[in-house]
Amino acid sequence: MRPFLLVNILFCLFIISAVPAIADSNKIMSLCDFYYPSDGGIEWECRTLMRGDSPVKLFGEEWRDVLRFNRLDRRHFIAGLSIKVPKKLEDIKDFNPMPATYPDAAEEEKFILVDQTEMFLGAYEYGELVLSFPVAVGRKGNRVPNGEFRIDAVDRWHKSNLYPVEGLGIPYPMHYGLRFFVDKSEDRWPSFWIHGRDLPGYPVSHGCIGLSDEEMQKNVYKSPRNVLLQDAKTLYLWVVGSNPDNEKFHRIKYGPRVLIVGTPPI
Repeated sequence: MRPFLLVNILFCLFIISAVPAIADSNKIMSLCDFYYPSDGGIEWECRTLMRGDSPVKLFGEEWRDVLRFNRLDRRHFIAGLSIKVPKKLEDIKDFNPMPATYPDAAEEEKFILVDQTEMFLGAYEYGELVLSFPVAVGRKGNRVPNGEFRIDAVDRWHKSNLYPVEGLGIPYPMHYGLRFFVDKSEDRWPSFWIHGRDLPGYPVSHGCIGLSDEEMQKNVYKSPRNVLLQDAKTLYLWVVGSNPDNEKFHRIKYGPRVLIVGTPPI
């Protein structure tokens, strides 16, 4: 089989599980153990979630900031999980650890910076931050490669050819996919993407950069019931912009440069 026919064979899929009502003993159940540079200067306490807790119930209008602070999505906000809760919620208002400007990209219309140390992504226009999102990165043994890349292909409804959704037997959805690297040193030419997925609050992927996609979670897991967090879609639409998009896999020439730096917390 010729290499270009392998573009959808993915190296970068994840640990996938059904929605738990109570914490699963095989999962990391304390996000308080992860240190990020942006934690400095923010006083927080570790809080274990109880059955019936929800982000809005506990944190009101600041619920998004608390989730961003923990690199977490709503589906993983489960009983038994311990999370970081700032003593003053105003300390994390509009939480964003990414630099407001990136001078090295000042001449570029669009630029993406992924900081694995912070587990956050920033999107820049002429060096000015316009979007930022928490991300899931590669777990130990499956790290996302650091370096300079470029988005060279997009696929709005991408899905895995290797990994199914556990218990359902369907290919795992990787919607709003932005391919940034094909490792031609490997026999299979594994591909690395930025795409929608779950955000459990710790490194979990097999090599991709994951953004929240509640649209996919609702369709596949039936949770959450209402779609609010669509970071993957937002970034995808920002990259594509006014360019034609047939919503299928296709290569692009206008893709922004991607810089990946840092080391995940574990």
